[in-house]
Amino acid sequence: MLEPDQAAPGGSEADAPAPRVRPGLTAPKGVPTPKRSEAQANRRQPYQAPADRKAAARRGREVNRADRVRRTSAYQRGEQWALPRKDQGPVRALARDVVDSRRGLGEYYMLMVVALVILLIVPGSTTKIVFDTAVVVAVVVMIGEGWLVSKRVKRLAAQRFPGESMQGLTLYTIMRGIQMRRLRMPKPRVSRGDKV
Repeated sequence: MLEPDQAAPGGSEADAPAPRVRPGLTAPKGVPTPKRSEAQANRRQPYQAPADRKAAARRGREVNRADRVRRTSAYQRGEQWALPRKDQGPVRALARDVVDSRRGLGEYYMLMVVALVILLIVPGSTTKIVFDTAVVVAVVVMIGEGWLVSKRVKRLAAQRFPGESMQGLTLYTIMRGIQMRRLRMPKPRVSRGDKV
């Protein structure tokens, strides 16, 4: 065992070069902590306040606006990176294509609602009974239509994408089906009558 006053063979510890420490990391044991001035000098990009705050804010708004426009146009085209979580995946893309390739009663749901609201204002008990019945029949038909389309989508998805999750696909298909075709997001990739 070495005495405290004896040196280890091969030179002293002071002669050994200190290991290089990457900026931003804490120094390992046995290495002295860098001085504050050295740590600040090693920072990659020190913060500098802008000279003109209004110009910097304007530039920031322009960058944000350009980013929003880019994301919105990518979302409308159906690019995967820009889609919200509810629209992502090959099964959801298949559901959109199946719904968009057909003409259904659900597309005209909003137009029917506007017409029915106007007609409900018309006085008369017999007209109200007729319109109430028409509303119930239209809702039942649209839900049934959406359910049948979702069964078809599930069958196709099971064939083409085995093992993919189909959770929430029925509601997704129904909601896509009752939107007007022009207002659907992402925009339809297929035309009516195309084979999916």
